Amino acid sequence: MMDGIAVDISAAGTKRGSDELLPQSTGQNGATAIANAVAASPTGTISPTNSNDAKKVKLDNKNAGKASRVVHIRNVLSDATESEIISLGVPFGRVTNILLLKGKNQAFLEMENETAATTMVNYYSHVTANVRGKPVYVQFSNHKELKTENAPAQQTAAAQAALAAAQSLMPQSHGAQPGDTLGGQNTVLRVIVENMLYPVTVDILHQIFSKFGAVLKIITFTKNNTFQTLIQFADSVSAQAAKLSLDGQNIYNACCTLRIDYSKLTTLNVKYNNEKSRDYTRPDLPSGDGQPPIDPAMAYVPGMPGIFPAMPTAAAAAAAGLRMAGQMQQGCVLLVSNLNAELVTPEVLFTLFGVYGDVHRVKIIFAKKDTALVQLAEPHQAQTAMTHLNGVKMFGKPLRITLSKHQLVQLPKEGQPDAGLTKDFTSSPLHRFKKPGSKNFMNIYPPSATLHLSNIPPNVTEQDITSAFSRHGSVKAFKFFQKDRKMALIQMGSVEEAVTALVAMHNYQLSNSSHLRVSFSKATI
Repeated sequence: MMDGIAVDISAAGTKRGSDELLPQSTGQNGATAIANAVAASPTGTISPTNSNDAKKVKLDNKNAGKASRVVHIRNVLSDATESEIISLGVPFGRVTNILLLKGKNQAFLEMENETAATTMVNYYSHVTANVRGKPVYVQFSNHKELKTENAPAQQTAAAQAALAAAQSLMPQSHGAQPGDTLGGQNTVLRVIVENMLYPVTVDILHQIFSKFGAVLKIITFTKNNTFQTLIQFADSVSAQAAKLSLDGQNIYNACCTLRIDYSKLTTLNVKYNNEKSRDYTRPDLPSGDGQPPIDPAMAYVPGMPGIFPAMPTAAAAAAAGLRMAGQMQQGCVLLVSNLNAELVTPEVLFTLFGVYGDVHRVKIIFAKKDTALVQLAEPHQAQTAMTHLNGVKMFGKPLRITLSKHQLVQLPKEGQPDAGLTKDFTSSPLHRFKKPGSKNFMNIYPPSATLHLSNIPPNVTEQDITSAFSRHGSVKAFKFFQKDRKMALIQMGSVEEAVTALVAMHNYQLSNSSHLRVSFSKATI
């Protein structure tokens, strides 16, 4: 899902004809037959073949070697659609024709004029173009014009429908000059982030929204205790595509929900490039708060001045609440020091850090047992755990937590002595956040003296619970939930005692079939 895969710069921007790129193939159906015919023809004109499915498609190649308004796209997935290919060109001007060669994983886009095509090719030489999360390579075609009127009827119908849909989204003046698409009505979105359990940064927003087109400016602010942002696109079509695709979606699983509408503003006035605002067309702006300004060398894209290339950020997760399952990302491993070496075990750290994310691995350093590595499932979980637990006392010592330089926790080699200091919890049934939409996402709080208890069986009494917890500190108060005695609040003598009690009592077996669930609460008794 993430951008940032390097573009083949040596290929981007060069002129290539279909006869150079489409080798012979034995397939004779539909687009494959067309591709074969194009590849075999030095003039770019397809003559009728013995196959009934192969139709005439003429590519005017009279001016090969010169600037062209036809753009060639390689590495296209075989199931990609015409609409997905057209969306690559829409931000730069009107797309007038398309030829999708599914059998050859290639496509051709004809833009309204050479300026639009040049802008598109130059932009994608700096920013990776993606179709369905897979990078595609954009370059000029040798062909000056794309003529597909004799293509198979089904293919022509799909292309015309996609072109008509794209055209209906274009503003009336869009085709006048490509430069006119930069800014203007309905290019600014107002985004409200609801249920923001994890930090949302300018870089995360840029990575998510720039998948739909060139993002020019971002301003973030808080209003009515709600995080909001204004995002200005280069054109209204990209803004509309982002709104339609992202409105109501989650940045992270079951939280950070995007609510998107159009702003009344037509352009944003950004004064500083820092963690709250960014103008990708003005890398020279001051940071305003001591932060380093954007590197001007990164900000210039030929043909589209000032558009800042999309930079991959480790913290950015997939839009629409998608998790990159099985894929390690930078920032998942925490370095935890100043531990009580006599009392801390991998299981203790798994339970405590598991309040804020799914812990996959824990390694207590053999030669320095007051230090450990804790690997969580996702970067934002590691960030949340570090934010809430750094400085919190456990077993008499305040935790010291920073991001580790390691990308994952290595398991010991077979036969290598480890003394049980490294544990793999990846498949543990005790993970709190493995189910999308779980209520646990809604109940993440800093360590507090009050603990929330759940999964209490009906035959367990207040005395049973307080007696068990009193072994780990002084119990100051207890209260069952009135409507549901499966849940309760218990208040310990201090935050440190609550931490100790949570580590000891989470998953505590209260009956043959029930295990207690313990988390920190924002409530008091």
